[in-house]
Amino acid sequence: MATTEEKVLDALRSVMDPDLNRDVVSLGFIKEVKIDGGRVSFKLELTTPACPLKAQLKAASEEAVKRISGVSGVDVDVTSRVTTHRVEEKGEILPGVKNIVAISSGKGGVGKSTVSVNLAAALAMTGARVGLLDTDIYGPSIPIMMGVTEKPEIREQKMVPIEKYGVHLMSIGFLIPEEQAIIWRGPLVMKAVEQLLTDVEWGELDYLLIDLPPGTGDVQLTIVQKVPLSGAVIVTTPQDVALLDVVRGINMFKKVNVPILGIVENMSFFQCPHCGERTDIFSHGGGAASAKKQDVPFIGELPIDPKIRAGGDAGTPIVVEDLKSPQSKIFMEIAGKLAAKISSLDKY
Repeated sequence: MATTEEKVLDALRSVMDPDLNRDVVSLGFIKEVKIDGGRVSFKLELTTPACPLKAQLKAASEEAVKRISGVSGVDVDVTSRVTTHRVEEKGEILPGVKNIVAISSGKGGVGKSTVSVNLAAALAMTGARVGLLDTDIYGPSIPIMMGVTEKPEIREQKMVPIEKYGVHLMSIGFLIPEEQAIIWRGPLVMKAVEQLLTDVEWGELDYLLIDLPPGTGDVQLTIVQKVPLSGAVIVTTPQDVALLDVVRGINMFKKVNVPILGIVENMSFFQCPHCGERTDIFSHGGGAASAKKQDVPFIGELPIDPKIRAGGDAGTPIVVEDLKSPQSKIFMEIAGKLAAKISSLDKY
């Protein structure tokens, strides 16, 4: 009997997306099925170009269709269409941005901005349209970490984000001299944060990462109250003093119904480049234990590594400088898990 589109779809119903817990057909991932004699072709449209299961889903789809009697070959074109996931619509703020993610830390010094720039660059490398907003008014570090010294262009009374490594960037650090101290009270800081959100032509983005200042103060409250966040990522180090602040951060987001997309444990361990011996300088496993206790996802642990630090100082994130390095692979895996967590928020 001839192969039909119905047979192809029936076969593909056996292919499950483990993140969304449904098959690729009922999820609407299968598009443009074409049959030419014994050859079958179709598009597999995923929810994000950063899908960590892309290769697995493609291979499973090919195998499922190959098992149909009479099929001699299968061509799968993997594409993606990022959809909007927002906890709450708050007016028309950032209408072209599909997903807004806060990158937070309960305390300073845990490497939150380093994580932010590398995740942003990693998502952009997958083909996603990505923005990164630095809301640390008193200590903006994104300009240095992304190697940007120019000022943004003004177009039709709005600032145009500076693009670097495929990421659209905005920071108060682009607008003031590097050595100038900002001595502003709360209301001025809040006004600056609002302007960085609304007076910027962000355009069409799949993901906008907002690098928050450490803690749970005025800037954080402004963001969670005014911005329709998709969720938050919390960066910590393994020791107890940092993990105590993680709980405070989680509680802040929970109070305003913002999902925690994941905890990232930075400076998780040090591996000697000469002998390979591993040392847990700040202890280890606290982030995963805290995530389990708070019933939130744990999406990865990052080592202390001179190359990561050097990349930040030089304005070249490690995922840009050396994509094949073990450190970059970890960042890419975390970016994939983050994208998958956002996709799982969808109302499938």
